[in-house]
Amino acid sequence: MSILDSLVQKKLIDKKEAASVSEEARLTGETLEQVLKKKGVKDMDVLEAKGEYLGIPVRSLKDQNIPFDILKYIPEESALHYRFIPIAVRDNVLEVGAVDPDDIEVRDALNFIAAKVGMPFKAFLISEEDFSEAIGLYKGLSGEVTRALDELETDIAGVEIEPSAEIHKSESKQGTTIIEDAPVTKIVATILRYAAEGQASDIHVERLVDKVRVRFRVDGDLHTSLVLPVKVHDAVVARIKILSNMKLDEKRKPQDGRFSARIEGRKIDFRVSTFPAYYGEKVVMRILDSEKGVRSLDEIGFSPRNLEAIRRAMARPYGLILISGPTGSGKSTTLYAMLKEINDESKNILSLEDPIEYNMEGVSQSQVRPEIGYTFASGLRTTLRQDPDIIMVGEIRDKETAALAIQAALTGHLVLSTIHTNNVFGVVPRLIDMGVDPYLIAPTLILSMAQRLAAKICEGGGEITVEGALAMQVEKQFADLPAEFKKDIVIPEVVYEPKPSGVCPNGVRGRMAVAEVLEKDRELERLILSNAGEEVIYKYARGKGMLSMKEDAMLKAFRGEIPWGEVNKL
Repeated sequence: MSILDSLVQKKLIDKKEAASVSEEARLTGETLEQVLKKKGVKDMDVLEAKGEYLGIPVRSLKDQNIPFDILKYIPEESALHYRFIPIAVRDNVLEVGAVDPDDIEVRDALNFIAAKVGMPFKAFLISEEDFSEAIGLYKGLSGEVTRALDELETDIAGVEIEPSAEIHKSESKQGTTIIEDAPVTKIVATILRYAAEGQASDIHVERLVDKVRVRFRVDGDLHTSLVLPVKVHDAVVARIKILSNMKLDEKRKPQDGRFSARIEGRKIDFRVSTFPAYYGEKVVMRILDSEKGVRSLDEIGFSPRNLEAIRRAMARPYGLILISGPTGSGKSTTLYAMLKEINDESKNILSLEDPIEYNMEGVSQSQVRPEIGYTFASGLRTTLRQDPDIIMVGEIRDKETAALAIQAALTGHLVLSTIHTNNVFGVVPRLIDMGVDPYLIAPTLILSMAQRLAAKICEGGGEITVEGALAMQVEKQFADLPAEFKKDIVIPEVVYEPKPSGVCPNGVRGRMAVAEVLEKDRELERLILSNAGEEVIYKYARGKGMLSMKEDAMLKAFRGEIPWGEVNKL
């Protein structure tokens, strides 16, 4: 029996209307449900008829309260993708409302989720309208925040939120009510918790014309996670400033601070920066989950050849190792991984950082403070009087720091640092631009590398055949690689693109490094001494089989580790 037959049997439409509905749906491309709704048939009657046709029980969510705790059983992204939502748990069975519970992909996703949460599921057919309304509640983060906003309504009604130095010092009644009161505290705490649990690296809180936007950076991309009303902006910013020990009354200048919070039993550090923007202060918080621990070099994703070169350089008793890349390319993670590998009791390791992102046992870490004259350069002078074996400098930014790092490497220390260049071949010219003489760079720079981060693909991605323009792109990329090295490159018949699934709603999860590594040898030292340009150094390195960052990404895409789209970003 079809949906229309069921409605005819219940005398909700007649046979002539059923034929008309069927014909209109065929001609317009609309669903039967959409056409029936236009004809005036009630949503619930259509839903029950569809349930009878599919043999699936029907559930209306109009008067059902979905507890917020139930939503944790299904990730929000999965709920949106498959259009289903957890409704309740009864007798240790997870009840799920789905717009199309008969769909095979929906069933597969529900089976996976049921196995993950350790309880069977029971699917119910729900209407599109019920799903749309329920997902609004669901909005992971916004569900809890909405309740806090409701509580806040009466607190901020008619009150001008303008934290001042006087409020900060005296904690006057009005100031404490606005800034420290439970609803604002709850909003900020909820934002922090969802960001940490969602594996975000940064939180952006920014005031726009008519709203406050909260975005999380996950796997390198920013996504809007929450929208707040304008009237809570000052209160939320003030709460974050209090946590970070910043001045409440200073809104004209940027400020920096940090604080720690315990989330789900883990201690997580937040590095906070405020920025005076046109509509109000913008706040960015970097999330540093110190209890995750420092990753090892093997976990970062370097190719075996690059990893061997890095380890050879780390085994040297002295010299300079430089990592290049833009902000957010994983340079600090790589530096920490290197320190972790060479850290033992026989070595005195000192680091100068801005800021200290992870605490490493056995390493003397120091936070530079330029505002009081404690810079990388002045810190480097001090470290040299501390009998160091290995020195890590957060970044070489100027001539003085570069000269001191080179001097430290020349006097028997292993120095690790970062520098901003577009690729590995720009490292030497950048040092020369800073005023370092080539005859000092040649004996000290033992390894330079450039890196970026690429999204890791989940299993079961969509296939792209390597043919036509794509095959030509691959062939052109490796054209100047000597044949002895080219023979080791296996080009597959297909590469992959992200494919959303129940376990991986975006098709990608996590990131890995793609890198190019230039290891110094005698000939390269001679080229540096002769002030050779980037092109000459590239030709020499290419002749030795060096692969560029883009080619490293290609090989990872060939192995199905990253989607092909990541290659085109380099």
